[in-house]
Amino acid sequence: MQTIKLHYSETMKLDDMPAVSAAIGFFDGIHRGHQEVIRRAIDAAREKQLKSAVITFHPHPSVVLGKTDTREDYLTPLREKEAILKSMGIDYLYLIGFTKELAGLSPENFIERFINGLAVRHLVSGFDFTYGKKGAGNADTLQDAAAQQAFSYEAVAKVESDEEKISSTKIRQLVADGEVEAATELLGHPLTLTGEVITGDQRGRTIGYPTANIRIKEDYFLPKVGVYAVDVRIKDKTYAGMANLGFKPTFQQDAVAPNLEVHILDFDEQIYGEEVTVSWRKFIREEVKFNGIEALVAQLDRDKEQISAYFA
Repeated sequence: MQTIKLHYSETMKLDDMPAVSAAIGFFDGIHRGHQEVIRRAIDAAREKQLKSAVITFHPHPSVVLGKTDTREDYLTPLREKEAILKSMGIDYLYLIGFTKELAGLSPENFIERFINGLAVRHLVSGFDFTYGKKGAGNADTLQDAAAQQAFSYEAVAKVESDEEKISSTKIRQLVADGEVEAATELLGHPLTLTGEVITGDQRGRTIGYPTANIRIKEDYFLPKVGVYAVDVRIKDKTYAGMANLGFKPTFQQDAVAPNLEVHILDFDEQIYGEEVTVSWRKFIREEVKFNGIEALVAQLDRDKEQISAYFA
């Protein structure tokens, strides 16, 4: 997959780019509804002998437009989004920098710039996709434009679970509530986080629970603090683990951002500096401040027993 970064204010020189069947949208999470849109674009590319593409935007429009529900963190930050799209078989990713100037484009100018301008011959979006100034463009205006121009268009109906539309907003709420199993079901793929193992205070190994302290590199939307059953992928191998996302209140009082540390089950290797991927599997319990080390260790023993049973 080739990623091409574009900005509205720049001249796009895409004369040598092939005609494409493209899916368009923000696609945070690339959940099951998004996947249906993207698969339709891939299928059409095959049928029409075109290359497949995804047209998406960064940052989230709410960041640029100053909305109250600003999204500065993501279910799938850019690197994860790229990896998933590549795994789906997309040929080209057009990554458009979202700006106030772009937000102010009329629907007609948007189509000329980012549909015709990117040699889109077939376009697929979700039924509720909007574009152009104040969201004036929608599936109906795209259908009208396609009837008069050199591209065809299809809108994909909503994908539901339990009679409710699958949406990034719904999944973010589930993640915020620690309901990572339900979130994973709606995503249709693991909810993951990738980071680097760094040196911590090494207190865990003194109480029988050595942990990998993970520096979170990307702008992930994190679940609520607490203890989780997780998968940990290290050098193409996956291990079961128990993770604590939180502020370690038993040992420190002044933390302002949550730490992520993972005790990897049946694992005893030095992995400092390694990049690891954590998949959130199940919320186990809230983070608690213990009165002493003995109480903490006793609870960790119970956590390990519960998590081992979960993976058994």
